[in-house]
Amino acid sequence: MASGEPMSSRLSRWASAIHLSVVLALMVTLLSACGSLKVEETYPLESVNGSGSQTSYVYRAAGVTVQEAAKELVEQKKPEQQSKADPDHMFLVYSDQVIHVQKDENKPEDSLVEVDSKEYFRQNYSPSFLEGYLLANLIGSLFDGGPRSGGYGDYRGYGSMGSNPPATGKYHAPSAAEKKAAPPVTVEKKGSIFKRSKTGDDGSSVGSNGLFGKKSSSSSSSSSGKITREDGSGSSKKSSGYFTPRKKSAPRTKSGGFGRISKRR
Repeated sequence: MASGEPMSSRLSRWASAIHLSVVLALMVTLLSACGSLKVEETYPLESVNGSGSQTSYVYRAAGVTVQEAAKELVEQKKPEQQSKADPDHMFLVYSDQVIHVQKDENKPEDSLVEVDSKEYFRQNYSPSFLEGYLLANLIGSLFDGGPRSGGYGDYRGYGSMGSNPPATGKYHAPSAAEKKAAPPVTVEKKGSIFKRSKTGDDGSSVGSNGLFGKKSSSSSSSSSGKITREDGSGSSKKSSGYFTPRKKSAPRTKSGGFGRISKRR
């Protein structure tokens, strides 16, 4: 019987080949997806107002401009009408609600996404303010029920609530029940598999730990890459940025009693 390669050796080579092909296929998949991966994010709920048919939910889009936030929402769900591109205010009108994307006056790098029911919109907003953003016939259809008993409101959005508060109700931090009832505002973005973390805020704002917000993280000191060794006494010593080898000294010699030289081990 002719001697051949042992079965165990052949099985080992096959297993290695299969393992290598799986690793290569995974690397190709990751590299092709990098830079074009769609990342789903949800804006954190920051404040709520109203109840029943009059509701308003305010979400924070941290580090996103008004036009970027509006574009993401339009791509997610196309509105029936939308205002022209504007760096401060944009309106998206849907069948059952109006989304007002606005710059946060106290934090201009962020946008506020206010989702209002049409009844809340009619009862609180100022038609004259909307004339700069929406067509006259659209404003007319939004206010076709006429003004509330006290006349039209002068509200211009959550971002300017200090100077122009809503006519009905007051905004407040959302309760657990209100968070469950609030419609989620979710968008898809192009991201990367290898995502750098961003330093968050102090987490004191309402909704900072929402699904779409940046969770605050405690700052950590950067490592200098130094190597710590213990000397013979048990105390720790830090070397410089690079590992410093021990200095070599010439071997000591001693003379034996019979003229023989021996090396210290």
